[in-house]
Amino acid sequence: MTKKNRAFLKWAGGKFSLIEPITALLPEGDKLVEPFVGAGSVFLNTDYPSYVLNDINPDLIGLFKTIKRRPQTFINDARKFFVDANNNDNAYYALRQQFNESADVYQRSLLFLYLNRHGYNGLCRYNRSGQFNVPFGQYRKPYFPQQEIETFAEKAQKATFTCMSFEKVFRRARKGAVVYCDPPYAPLTATANFTSYAATGFSLDQQHELARRAAHAAHKRGIPVLISNHDTDLTRLLYADADLQTLQVSRFISPKGDSRGKVAEVLALYAPYARAANVVSLAQAKRKLAL
Repeated sequence: MTKKNRAFLKWAGGKFSLIEPITALLPEGDKLVEPFVGAGSVFLNTDYPSYVLNDINPDLIGLFKTIKRRPQTFINDARKFFVDANNNDNAYYALRQQFNESADVYQRSLLFLYLNRHGYNGLCRYNRSGQFNVPFGQYRKPYFPQQEIETFAEKAQKATFTCMSFEKVFRRARKGAVVYCDPPYAPLTATANFTSYAATGFSLDQQHELARRAAHAAHKRGIPVLISNHDTDLTRLLYADADLQTLQVSRFISPKGDSRGKVAEVLALYAPYARAANVVSLAQAKRKLAL
């Protein structure tokens, strides 16, 4: 088996462990389009002629663009933050404040990597004011991912990075492209409070809109789309127009992050021209799930 490439960022919900089932379903194409690229594990472990990698987080896309343009300079400068003097809570919170107060893309890119590797569980979280607020992670010796950055930088020469809504990414996709979507996952239970869930930036309306656009892209425009998500009553309802493959995935299930459990996930493949787009309406979904 070909050696898998790890992303240089720690990322909640990263797809490194699911590369095999995902790549087995992705069809061939001229270009892979990812509206929710995250840390980029699928990008790093596929071989398309070109890529469009999008995320709504400008810090993430700014970091990727920086590494594409100036990989060695970035590595040399970023390494300076990975020293023992910066691996304590006082230094971490001072650098986090520096990140939040900076408007310089390069400086924010350097600090974003530092915060990702020194913060709790590699989380990426902002408050309502747009301030990064992940607490200190208390790791003995955070890993500096030089090799992973170099691998990413080399492959990034085939990629275009964008920061826009997933709707706009779908509108720009053209026949010959393949779309892979890894959106913020739907709640595991249908009774979950979607009001609080929407605070993470992806609402029930957006889950529905993603399914609608995926079906339209595939069945009306001939662009295949693969979506990953939790396997729930909601997602099965939304993705009824796709071919579904389910699998069990190990996830941290304790708030303390110290226990693992199996969580059901689904891969929904919308094949080109397979059938007429017929996504359940949002009103129907709410009625059926009593939301």
